Amino acid sequence: MDLDPFPPLAAWRHVEAREGYEVLAVHVTPTGVVLDGHTTAVEEGAAFAVGYRIEVDDRWCTRRAELRAWWPHGEGSVLVEGDGAGAWAVDGVDRPDLDGCLDVDLESSACTNALPLRRLDLAVGGAGSSAAAYVRALDLTVERLEQGYVRRPDDGDHVVAHYVCERFDADFDLTYDRTGLILDYPGLAVRDAL
Repeated sequence: MDLDPFPPLAAWRHVEAREGYEVLAVHVTPTGVVLDGHTTAVEEGAAFAVGYRIEVDDRWCTRRAELRAWWPHGEGSVLVEGDGAGAWAVDGVDRPDLDGCLDVDLESSACTNALPLRRLDLAVGGAGSSAAAYVRALDLTVERLEQGYVRRPDDGDHVVAHYVCERFDADFDLTYDRTGLILDYPGLAVRDAL
């Protein structure tokens, strides 16, 4: 798949599941890309904020994700590290339940579905699965999340992938721009700016 480079900044407005905003800064490094972002939101009447820094290698495998969060009941942080081959540690403790995951997926973020899109590099009609180390927004617990993608035909300006995640009853199309960043994530977020 021929995608343009990520823009230096992007922003999403969160809708339906929560109200809020996410802003992302992208930094290209000699070994990959760093995603620095922050989400502030209100969900079910409670405010929260999550800051993140995600480092991916040149194959689009997540190598490190540092998160810090603030909630009405306190604050917390977590460090999730991958070796790029599917082994993970959370706060320095090996997590064999995450074996085989190559991506991190943040519940609070609209941007992390760009990582498997780029890594899987699906041709139109191609399908791929992407288990992810999934980080919950309200307590930073890390769980395994099985996800699937099927690349739909493009319309020239957009990339479309059908997304399936049985755990959350997700079965819908995700619309990306030509950089591979989400434009429309049904029920979660829409892109406001580049």
